[in-house]
Amino acid sequence: MDSRIQSYLRFVASQQRDTEQIGPFLASFNRHSANPFLNYAIPNNAATPSLTDVKALIAAYESRGRKPRLEYLASLAPTVEEVLIAADFTVEGRLPLMICTPGSEQLLPVPPDIELIVPVSDTEMLATVSVQNEAYGESAPSAEDGKRLGNSLAAGGIAVLARVAATGEPVGAGVCSVPGNQTTEIAGIGVRVPFRRRGIAGALTTRLVQEAFEAGVTVTFLMAAHQEELRIYTRAGFSKIGEILHISFSPK
Repeated sequence: MDSRIQSYLRFVASQQRDTEQIGPFLASFNRHSANPFLNYAIPNNAATPSLTDVKALIAAYESRGRKPRLEYLASLAPTVEEVLIAADFTVEGRLPLMICTPGSEQLLPVPPDIELIVPVSDTEMLATVSVQNEAYGESAPSAEDGKRLGNSLAAGGIAVLARVAATGEPVGAGVCSVPGNQTTEIAGIGVRVPFRRRGIAGALTTRLVQEAFEAGVTVTFLMAAHQEELRIYTRAGFSKIGEILHISFSPK
């Protein structure tokens, strides 16, 4: 399962971002955003990089105005972290990697005043991106950001928008990246501050899983950023199978 998920992460990188093979690293660069979570490298399985390889990786990111970072399953490349640390990388976190397969999902209720929709119109696409950006403290998106979401959905990706049923006010959203090998990542689940702790994140997770399974996906996975997310995803039927290492260049 680790290999399947890491292979999928490489697939997504090659589909959604510019990529370059630098030694034993697949480096990916988002041409539209410097967001560090959209710009990172993945080492080859069982990679044994040299310090020269790591320096080349750093130079590639810095030349594009991006922070040198990696996100990967450390269990598949156990010697990489030591070399990165020697090159002044610092561990950002070890995020729980969780999966849900058909039959494991748990249906969490939608709050009575909230409705969940799959965005279709340009307005709904932009509302989806806007509410995610607000939830994560990012700047307001452009119309182009909404179009990029539309392109992802046209390619097989999934999005769910939560809104107040009576008024249509957007309150939260989440996405599944374009599936590959019957696998998809659930990501970007965000709820605006005034609407948190009402079960909306759990309801979004449930709906995304349902949509993915109906589309033929057999493995959904995600990463829990903190303990509250871990509890929500566990209630939705996800179980931890490992960790994703987040590590970035932090010169002294």
